[in-house]
Amino acid sequence: MSDHYFSETPSSDFTPREIEAILAGDSYKLLTAGGVFSPEHLDRGTEILLRTLEVREPAENEAAKLPVLDLGCGWGPIALSAALHESDREVWAVDVNARSRELTALNAERLGLKNVRVGSPEEVPSDIVFGAIHSNPPIRVGKQVLHEMLQLWLPRLAHGGEALLVVAKHLGADSLQKWIDTEFAELEVNRIARDKGFHVIEAYRA
Repeated sequence: MSDHYFSETPSSDFTPREIEAILAGDSYKLLTAGGVFSPEHLDRGTEILLRTLEVREPAENEAAKLPVLDLGCGWGPIALSAALHESDREVWAVDVNARSRELTALNAERLGLKNVRVGSPEEVPSDIVFGAIHSNPPIRVGKQVLHEMLQLWLPRLAHGGEALLVVAKHLGADSLQKWIDTEFAELEVNRIARDKGFHVIEAYRA
């Protein structure tokens, strides 16, 4: 397989470099490298998802105390932002890409975040349920792989929890929303934000 951000082990040299990114309202110097998603900067879709999360009212239920899952963490902006916002809440950063996991762990250490857990999908304990799932999902892996990924993780959303997914309209935001709505009868699915060609899809488990 060629060296994609969804490769499990990128073949390119691991040469970390520093970029600056705004997370949780502050600027941080963070590490990225080739072979991961958007290594040059915080991508627009993730930026829109984080901005959407910033303006949402925090939930006041039991799910709000349960771990947050960043599904497809890349170099870690979604997980790091969640951990900065809620330092007493566990955040799982999950990616099939070993380099992404290494960078996320390095960035969490840089920021002094003790509540970030980094792992491959297989390393997440099977008994953990999540109060929130935040993701800029890897659309380019193809529909079959993407659907299999969501079939694995969305059922682990706790009652009262929500998944927020950001997807570009031209990459199938409409069709993905319809598929989730059809596939998961137990979830309430809505479009909660649109910005610069990206849609934020909410899937809520009552």
